[in-house]
Amino acid sequence: MGQKVRPTGFRTGIMMDWSSKWYASKADFSDLLVEDFKVRKFIRKKHPGGGIAKIRIERTREKVVVFIFSSRVGSIIGKKGEKIDKLTRELEHLTHRVIEIKTMEVNRPETEPQLVAQDIAEQLEKRVSFRRTMKQAIQKAMENGAKGIRLQLSGRLGGAEMARCEKTMEGSIPLSTLRAKVEYGFAEASTAQGNIGIKVWVNNGDYLMTPEENENAANAQASKVQKKPTRQGKR
Repeated sequence: MGQKVRPTGFRTGIMMDWSSKWYASKADFSDLLVEDFKVRKFIRKKHPGGGIAKIRIERTREKVVVFIFSSRVGSIIGKKGEKIDKLTRELEHLTHRVIEIKTMEVNRPETEPQLVAQDIAEQLEKRVSFRRTMKQAIQKAMENGAKGIRLQLSGRLGGAEMARCEKTMEGSIPLSTLRAKVEYGFAEASTAQGNIGIKVWVNNGDYLMTPEENENAANAQASKVQKKPTRQGKR
């Protein structure tokens, strides 16, 4: 008891769909699994600033369809589709299969845990204060309709001599409630003192509610969060 499990793995097959959708024989399964890993790693390496939240892969006998969920679709497609055509050719060379890439836009990047983690990593690499970065990430998520958010940073925070773990949370994160739409993201920030691991949990509503009901609940949550008033200068 008390052991923590990744929310996405806990809900896969019950409330969430698989990231890779295909069938294979026992002989081919391991090769295709490694191939999926290579495809995801290659795409993320080619577009480090593409705001990629997740990559879904579907296979048929004829081709492999790769769905890229991103908040910056334009940077992946490129001018007149140049970048996406080049990426398709490179993936075909890597896998020796027919590849089709489809881009899907992420409407609310502030509530997508993988994008939140990547944004925090970028800020930490620019030597921004980790407490300020965490506070801003939580504020943005709650203002954009998240029901709850939890952050955990591990490493030599602020250039400290000894590594430590810093946690902060706002709202509700019901990890054991399967119907709760709790999503997880992880990123690493490469600093001069060493790597800092960033874990993000975000509660985005309920799986059993319709998208419209979740949208309305998110808007209601966003309206509840009061923005801090700007400081008035002394007159």
